[in-house]
Amino acid sequence: MPNDADSLKAFASESETIQGYTALSRQLSKVRAEASTLKAHVKELQSDLDQAEVRGRLFTGLAGHTYKSPVWLTRKPKKSSGVVCTILSDTHFDEVVRPEEINFRNKYDREIAVKRLETYFQKVILLTKDYITGIKYEGCVLFLGGDIFSGDIHEELSETNEDTILASVIFWAEQVTAGINLLAEHFDYVHIPCVVGNHGRRTRKPRHKLRAKDNFDWFLSKTLEQRFIGNNKVTFDVAAGADLIVDVQDTKYLLTHGDQAKGGGGVGGIWPSLVRMVSKKRTNVDFDYMVLGHFHQLTMAPSAGFLLNGSLKGYDEYAAIGNFAFEVPQQALWINIPEKGVLWQTAIQVTDRKAEGW
Repeated sequence: MPNDADSLKAFASESETIQGYTALSRQLSKVRAEASTLKAHVKELQSDLDQAEVRGRLFTGLAGHTYKSPVWLTRKPKKSSGVVCTILSDTHFDEVVRPEEINFRNKYDREIAVKRLETYFQKVILLTKDYITGIKYEGCVLFLGGDIFSGDIHEELSETNEDTILASVIFWAEQVTAGINLLAEHFDYVHIPCVVGNHGRRTRKPRHKLRAKDNFDWFLSKTLEQRFIGNNKVTFDVAAGADLIVDVQDTKYLLTHGDQAKGGGGVGGIWPSLVRMVSKKRTNVDFDYMVLGHFHQLTMAPSAGFLLNGSLKGYDEYAAIGNFAFEVPQQALWINIPEKGVLWQTAIQVTDRKAEGW
């Protein structure tokens, strides 16, 4: 029969064994946790790599097409002729604006945006065909001015947008294609110059390198361009940088998004900033009018050298909290004629509160 000394020795040995098992168990748990973390990291890296490869193939394919200026825009114009010009920008597709957060001044979501986009294209035709007569329209120029998508540049947008950015591109490419087809049914030619905005960029912070090609506005424009390859009535000019010169008859436009303008909140509002921007741009390139968006404040000022677009989205939480003046959702429309440039301009208001159901 074992004595007390033997029992204590056996107990000590057993305790050491248990402690050894415990230590090994902890090490095993640690290794398993590290392995799980590494496995998740590898999976994340593989996903990023797959997405990068897909984007690379898509972007390489889309970037392969070169632009050729349409003859109808640059040939010697007749005095009785004109070109319908309009800009679609700052649509912020798939952003959600809740009316209860802005004193019920506006509402915006995908369903409402579809209605407003349809109204926009229909009114371009209605206003020019039924109200502005006596001009032989040679065609229509649809400026795409950027901020087409809400994007993910702010965390709050990523959390509240109606869909992911790639899903948004797929959905809205269909809607904009339908609008372009509608214009092509009513005008002999449709030309679409395109620049990117700031909301479509893939990075949270603005970047100067690859501003256009790393932006989902550019991706949409190139996607649309591919859809109309072989259609001699519809042409595109997709900018590789921030600005794009567009010749319309004998008038020269500079298309840019507008986020390069600084200031706008002091005395005089946005005017001093835009006048300075026009002056600075003209030190590098000659043009008659600068066409831009970004500020969601429709201001047609051809005598000052700029045509500032409104927004399809309209008033939102950012504007309300910033105490900015209320503006209805609207886009710019004007007629260009030879020797004079901008002859007539108006706002296309796109809101029908009853039809939108709010």
